Amino acid sequence: MVPLFEPEIIFTHESDLDGFVSSLLLKNLAAHLYNVDVPIKAYGYDNWKNRAMNEHRAWVCDLGPDARIDKTNWLIVDHHQLTYQPKKAQLVHDTSKSAGSLCFDLCRSNGLDVDKWERLAELNNIADLFLQDSPDFVEACDYASLIKTYRFWNIFKLINGNLDKLIDHPLLEVIQAKRRIEDPIGLEWSRNHITRISSRIGFVATCVGNTNWLINQLLKSKDVPYAVLITMFKKSPGPVSVSFRSQNGEALQFAETLKGGGHPNACGANLPRSIKTILEAVDYLRQIFEVPLDLNTSTDSLESIFSDLD
Repeated sequence: MVPLFEPEIIFTHESDLDGFVSSLLLKNLAAHLYNVDVPIKAYGYDNWKNRAMNEHRAWVCDLGPDARIDKTNWLIVDHHQLTYQPKKAQLVHDTSKSAGSLCFDLCRSNGLDVDKWERLAELNNIADLFLQDSPDFVEACDYASLIKTYRFWNIFKLINGNLDKLIDHPLLEVIQAKRRIEDPIGLEWSRNHITRISSRIGFVATCVGNTNWLINQLLKSKDVPYAVLITMFKKSPGPVSVSFRSQNGEALQFAETLKGGGHPNACGANLPRSIKTILEAVDYLRQIFEVPLDLNTSTDSLESIFSDLD
């Protein structure tokens, strides 16, 4: 059992189910051990990197260790590839598990009854590690889409921070309906809008549907020649974000080239802020990965796709 100190705050990743589940598990653990209601603060990676760390005692999950949080009386629970090895903070780390699974194990080893959350922790693990061969993969992705669609704090408020209420939440029916209707439409459209970045990388434009599911289907398709597929997102005034996906571990090396990170098959990076549009991002990535402009790709066709987005 890992001996734990009482936290004054819990930090987590705002953008996905894993950050949501892991932080609520830790919140319940703190209440179990110390009878305290510890606040959660959730951040995207960019805002997290720029945050001052003034707290004396904190638990951090699904955000990755770095020198700023390597402090005595700080606990880091994470599963990403380590780019920094903590020397002072407690580290609970395993790349084969999601942060939620690590927090679930931590709760159980510290005497908290977690049986009621075991199914949720399992689905979170499947979704976050993108275990596409699991028979529960579709259900797991529905839970992940719940956070992506309705956002971290909206769901937190709807369930009043009670993790029990996330299980079989009525909004999952909306996600299931969207999946049945939108995903086939989005897959057909995206299949016809893949742009070559290099011999190994293809950029997939998306319109509707669950992006993770669409990319998974395209990676498995014999008609798609790329080992790595990327999607991009631009939210003003922030940078262009690039998401990398693969099936055999190739994605991470490309994300790391852009100073990003994540998992071998699911990772991401932000482009320099000088890159203002998706079109500029396509050209930039081609230069980075040393591939000349694909003469079969019409710049005009790309402009027509992204004119509204940029």
